[in-house]
Amino acid sequence: MKNYGFIRTAAAVPTVRVADVTYNTAEICRLAGEAFDKEVSLITFPELSLTGCSCGELFGQSLLVKGAEDGVRKILEFSRGKAMTIAVGAPVPYRSRLYSCAVIIRNGNIKGIVPKTYINAEESRWFASGADFLSKDARNDGQLLCNGKDTVREGFFGEIRYAGQRCNISPNMLFAAGHCTFAVELGNDIWAPVPPSSFHILQGAHLILNLSSDREVLMRHRYRNELLKQHSAKTVSGYIYTSAGFGESTQDNVYAGAASIWENGELIAENDRYQTVSSMVIADIDIEKLEGLRRKNAGFRSLSPSGTDASTYYRLYDRRNIGDAVLTDFGKKLYRHVEPHPFVPSEDLDYRCREILEIQIAGLIKRVSHINCQSAVIGISGGLDSTLALIVAALAFDRLGWSRERIVTVTMPGFGTTVRTKSNATDLMEALGTTSREISIVAACEQHFRDIGHDSSRHDATYENSQARERTQILMDIANQTNGIVVGTGDLSELALGWATYNGDHMSMYGVNAGVPKTLVRHLVKWAAENRFEGIAGKDGRSVREILLDIVDTPISPELLPANEKGEIQQVTEDLVGPYELHDFFIYNFMRYGYSPEKIFFLAQKAFQAEGETPAYDDETILKWLKTFVRRFFNQQFKRSCMPDGPKVGSVGLSPRGDWSMPSDAWSTLFANEIN
Repeated sequence: MKNYGFIRTAAAVPTVRVADVTYNTAEICRLAGEAFDKEVSLITFPELSLTGCSCGELFGQSLLVKGAEDGVRKILEFSRGKAMTIAVGAPVPYRSRLYSCAVIIRNGNIKGIVPKTYINAEESRWFASGADFLSKDARNDGQLLCNGKDTVREGFFGEIRYAGQRCNISPNMLFAAGHCTFAVELGNDIWAPVPPSSFHILQGAHLILNLSSDREVLMRHRYRNELLKQHSAKTVSGYIYTSAGFGESTQDNVYAGAASIWENGELIAENDRYQTVSSMVIADIDIEKLEGLRRKNAGFRSLSPSGTDASTYYRLYDRRNIGDAVLTDFGKKLYRHVEPHPFVPSEDLDYRCREILEIQIAGLIKRVSHINCQSAVIGISGGLDSTLALIVAALAFDRLGWSRERIVTVTMPGFGTTVRTKSNATDLMEALGTTSREISIVAACEQHFRDIGHDSSRHDATYENSQARERTQILMDIANQTNGIVVGTGDLSELALGWATYNGDHMSMYGVNAGVPKTLVRHLVKWAAENRFEGIAGKDGRSVREILLDIVDTPISPELLPANEKGEIQQVTEDLVGPYELHDFFIYNFMRYGYSPEKIFFLAQKAFQAEGETPAYDDETILKWLKTFVRRFFNQQFKRSCMPDGPKVGSVGLSPRGDWSMPSDAWSTLFANEIN
């Protein structure tokens, strides 16, 4: 089985009986057993889950503390033979002090005990702070226990005998489970100005477990989720949070039992709070994704090996290998949502469309105002890309207070132009009040064919590309006539696939759509129709909104081949190069996370073949177009190496000047072989 870089995690909230360790232990084991049956590798329980967190002065009773230690013994016995890591909360005595701790258990062994660092005023009545282990007096307080042997290591830790085993107790421990490294903080630690996890992350922890006992008050949950979202994003980490729930004393406070799992700022699993029964959420966290993002993050690359606080702190850490993860069949079931349209997620789509248009508008405003040009020249085909470029130009000129007549829109019908696209183009130009021109390229191309000795009945690359280059020449010359610039219309997806004629539609003086993938172009045009041009009158009773929405529904085509006998588009791009929703999925995961073709194929299966539904694409189709993507992405880099300026609008960009630096003669053999 392949794990594809994932680790299966769980956040569990058991019902508790305050001070009833026997009951609590049994419930913890029951939930851990359910998790193991679902192939969970790492399960986290709340703070002080063995005793209940609301015991108050009972924490001063030796019998309760000893009972918790006996509970750990039972969990140790339960865990034998299971390749699953269990993090459970317990009060742990050490040198006449009591600490609220996470006990890390795996296969019958305690792998380490992590004490809570930040103790609030009430907790300080019973518990000491894990900061005790970070003081200079604590240095080399005990032997570091590795693989059953005693070793000497500079660091802050203590040696403890607990539940019949010798182990270390310290806030500064990292645990490696297979390809994943995790660390622990408890409750209030995450609320500190600099949480312990900030240091854990810099030393290589991919995941942070937080065993908490947070009390629920108005707005606390929303604020806490914002904190976890921002912290997991800032640290590019997975964060597993679980807090005390039903059964805790409600004498003065209510514990809602919140459990959530985060990945790089994204909530991938969350339970319903205020349940009266035990609950558990499971999610597969992508460690490969986190590693890939960190390698691109300057905050992780810029740490000096010496001379910084973080590098000094590194010497204080114990990193221990606690074994492999559970052998999980991720192909059978994946506990996470795989977004089929990563460039167009349903969440905040209205905000995203508004913001992207603003970025495009701002970019064009700066360019035209900086060079003091008098016009913007755009070739209008009646398709999505040129329509979006025109929308951006119109809104930019409105912002500048310039007349839209300074936008020169040119429709250039050729051999494959259809009535629908031509009428949409001319109607839109007139409705928006631009200076419109119609220049047929048919005669010029026929003359060109005669000049170079090409048979016009041969509909090959020469036949198609000559039309694109003729159109670009017309636009460039009109820009010279009007002291303007040619605004490019090509989008990010076309650039990634090289679906553009070199020095034809590939070239412009500013490409406003260069950062916008094809699947997003359609949504931007639709959003503009409904939010920027609604109610504006157009030609022959058709409003600008109606024209734009008809363009949204038009098949994507370069229209370089003659129409069929019905005058309809014959050359549909997605029939030739593949569905853009698939290619955009490939582009995003290949460029953003550096995934291999095998993993992209696996994720595409999950994204487009939802369980219980008719698959959008079968395996053969996904594989076919994945091969096409890899081949074209490598072979067409030379077009991107000299692409025009244009604004980046999202996390993925192809500009060779800062986003995607790749040699034009790189080989795709390694990637193609994996697909084959």
